[in-house]
Amino acid sequence: MNAENDLSALNAKLDSLIDLIARAVPALPGKPDFSAADAFVWSPDPGELVPVQKVNRVDITLLCAVSHVRDLLLDNTRRFAKGLPANNALLWGARGMGKSSLVKAAHAAIAAENESAGLKLVEIHREDIESLPKLMNLIRNASCRFIVFCDDLSFDNDDTSYKSLKAVLEGGIEGRPDNVIFYATSNRRHLLPRDMIENERSTAINPAEAVEEKVSLSDRFGLWLGFHKCSQDDYLDMVRGYAAHFDLKIEADELRAKALEWATTRGSRSGRVAFQFIQDLAGRLGKAIS
Repeated sequence: MNAENDLSALNAKLDSLIDLIARAVPALPGKPDFSAADAFVWSPDPGELVPVQKVNRVDITLLCAVSHVRDLLLDNTRRFAKGLPANNALLWGARGMGKSSLVKAAHAAIAAENESAGLKLVEIHREDIESLPKLMNLIRNASCRFIVFCDDLSFDNDDTSYKSLKAVLEGGIEGRPDNVIFYATSNRRHLLPRDMIENERSTAINPAEAVEEKVSLSDRFGLWLGFHKCSQDDYLDMVRGYAAHFDLKIEADELRAKALEWATTRGSRSGRVAFQFIQDLAGRLGKAIS
């Protein structure tokens, strides 16, 4: 009788231990359902792709003053969607000129052209770059094609996570999967602050090698697309394009005057400033925009 009681007590303790372990160790994420959406956000913990049902983007026809880089990125994305050779792309330059908007708009345009390709957009946050190899393993054997997108990518002095990105893009044994391309935006052409590069040059035993190690990351991007500050004419073209698209009823001269006043108060002209003006104007006119 005592033996049976001891066995029952032991089984109860084992059940409690198993329950505690199950709570402490999270379950492995299931296989992603890529049909759930056309866009996802990468969550490194626990390692899953979160579907995004409505992407925050504008129609590609509304991206004015960037027609050259727009066509280059569209062509590169189109070739990738068709399974042809294409390059990783770095969109760098002035703030508010539509770098991230272009990536999202290009994905939508090419996905609509090539529905059979199953082109997906996956956003990875800057702080999660070190988990990029984990993401690659998750999507490497999928039948879909993926644009992995990192917005506002840059690295600071003590940050070594850029080495993970270098390895994934081209330097590792496995390299970049055939069904994956990497697009990044940055205000910095070499993804590193100038003072950091100059510090490496002045303090390293071999300055040339130190700088080369830092700037070689940007060389992993075969396609460099530069975005520069827009002229007044470009800014007004953006404003007129938005006003027509959202059917804002306002006289041309008044629209021009108000748009220039808005840019003057902001101290800059850009696509972002133009859209912010349109949002303000639409609100004043009692017009909803989406």
